Amino acid sequence: MPSLLRSSIVVSLLLGTVTAFPARSAAAGGGSGAAGDGAHIRASARVAQLYDQAATVTRQYDTGRREAEKQRSIAGRDEQLLARERGLIAALHQDLGRIARVQYGHSGGLPYTAHTLLPDSAKEVIASQRTLARLDLTVGNAVIRSRLAEVGLAAERVRASARWRTLQKRNGELAVMQRDLQTKLEEARWALQRQADASATSRTCQGAVHLDQPRRKAKRSWISPVEAYRLSAGFGSGGDRWAHRHTGQDFAVPIGTPVRAVGSGRVVRVTCGGAFGIEVVIRHSGGYCTQYAHLAAVTVGPGDRVGTGQLIAQSGTTGNSTGPHLHFEVRSTPEWGSGIDPVPWLAAHGVHL
Repeated sequence: MPSLLRSSIVVSLLLGTVTAFPARSAAAGGGSGAAGDGAHIRASARVAQLYDQAATVTRQYDTGRREAEKQRSIAGRDEQLLARERGLIAALHQDLGRIARVQYGHSGGLPYTAHTLLPDSAKEVIASQRTLARLDLTVGNAVIRSRLAEVGLAAERVRASARWRTLQKRNGELAVMQRDLQTKLEEARWALQRQADASATSRTCQGAVHLDQPRRKAKRSWISPVEAYRLSAGFGSGGDRWAHRHTGQDFAVPIGTPVRAVGSGRVVRVTCGGAFGIEVVIRHSGGYCTQYAHLAAVTVGPGDRVGTGQLIAQSGTTGNSTGPHLHFEVRSTPEWGSGIDPVPWLAAHGVHL
């Protein structure tokens, strides 16, 4: 089942959770043109930086929201427990009243209990009075325990309510930060896309933009090229933008979404311009190749070795594209026309979209 994108704000921010790299960047060769134009590098780094910031704010917001729900639940639970304890105390008080009436009620000079329970035996009357005394003590102790529980629950409810109000205030501040970051991220995306369009139009690759990122060892040998997405045009579908049939699988994602190698291999091609816009092709063991197209920026160059999950590009909408998305292909050769359906191919490698 494909992952579902959320609302426009949350979508962009949650996509940021798959990225954790600062904005420092450097141009490197590997394209067909110069090592990298400064404006393009800055635009790519700006998007990466904002994704990283958005990821941090989103994690804080999600954590705060979960904690706020927890504290609200605690306060509600304590309210219910308080009601139960108060009901129990009321019932115990009624029991104490009945016990007192039995102990002090007299009939014919004898305790009322002696007449009602054991009227024929003085010894048994005495025993029943002792039982009533013990019962009186037991109920009294139960009242005390309930009173203490009531006090403790009331205090905990007050604390939970105070924590909930504090968290709600902080979450409101984080929501404002989210909206501000979303605005900045949207502006940065389109600045990056304008630079990418200029590169694709001139068919001059700007070179690899190297974005520092933590080295993470992939837990699996194969993964999906993006982590949060909506599947759009599939393999073999037709439309205005392709002559006969669609040669890959499209992943609907915003501009600047981190694109990662689905498996380890070597970069055999980085090109700009044409129907696919900016694209990267990787050859994997076994001879199959994967293509990543309509990109806004690349972070690798021809000949580079890449590992599973390594950042190789940022998505865009260059070339023959109807909107921001990643076009992904699996080919038997690096060349167009040798494609196979990527969905079952990935499924055979343990990746279910």
